[in-house]
Amino acid sequence: MTARALACVLLFGWLCQAAQAREYRYSDAHLHYVDFFQESEGMPALIKAMDAAGVEQSMISGIPVAKKWHEDEPKRPRYYAGDDADAYWYSATDTYVAAALQQLPSDQRKRFHPFLSGFNPVDKNAVSHIERMLDLYPGLWQGIGEVFTRHDDLTALTSGDTPRANNEAMTRIYHLAAERDLPVLLHSNITSKRERNPLYLAEIEEPLRNHPHTRFIWAHAGSSMEIHRHQKQMDFLLPVLTRLLEDYPNLYVDLSWSVLQPYLLDEQGAPRKEWLALVEKYPERFMLGSDVVGRFGSLGEQMHGFKPFLDALPESVAHKVARENFLAVLPKARH
Repeated sequence: MTARALACVLLFGWLCQAAQAREYRYSDAHLHYVDFFQESEGMPALIKAMDAAGVEQSMISGIPVAKKWHEDEPKRPRYYAGDDADAYWYSATDTYVAAALQQLPSDQRKRFHPFLSGFNPVDKNAVSHIERMLDLYPGLWQGIGEVFTRHDDLTALTSGDTPRANNEAMTRIYHLAAERDLPVLLHSNITSKRERNPLYLAEIEEPLRNHPHTRFIWAHAGSSMEIHRHQKQMDFLLPVLTRLLEDYPNLYVDLSWSVLQPYLLDEQGAPRKEWLALVEKYPERFMLGSDVVGRFGSLGEQMHGFKPFLDALPESVAHKVARENFLAVLPKARH
């Protein structure tokens, strides 16, 4: 081995060790305090899980729908997809989140950033509910979401009209979000389970274009595990996302679990170079989320799953993605 080759090997080894030695403190940009039955393990379990995982700060929201246990079903479902019974919009979820936070001591309460989610996104009255909640709990709410629009089978199961991110009811909410300086976390699938094209792209792009003063966090970058079951990987996702980030500076991306694989990491668990390059190009536009739902035992597993990808980024960028970018998008951080 030549001296130059040996030097390269030693440098590579040193870089690997340096990456492995990194320690991350996380902000969780996507966490649900309750599940689809509006139940939760509670704040002590959540705080314990956060401490164990190195999560210093967390977005926290309810779930905007409740799953019905139908009269004809002999067994209570465990998830919204457990049977064919409906789900329905459930506004009390916000009060559960508010009550849980108000019981915490102030030092713990400061770790949480509550988002309002308990409204029907196809009801033009929804903006009035949000205004009432902002007035009822002054200074508490720091964002809106997760708003469920296109959301796999949940869309079909939820009573009422199909929710879209670009309908008139949501337009009113985006105006309010801009007025109150609140980011909006949107779940809007980029396509259906079987269409191998960005079928619903306009539903997310129209709000980005029409509301430049509203900060949008796109949950899972428009992906979902249900889509992956049918078409494994959307080849169009990366080029579409690249264009949207270039065209719309008000777009931020939540990289929670359905983006991790098969996009950020390949089948062997190695970071994909093209996704690393995208995050490096827009180092302040990506954030991590656990997307845990009322049960918090997997929070650490979800957050630490991103470590191979973070370690492959420049260290300053990795810390932004792991912690700083979510905090920077919140209203208090921008004043």
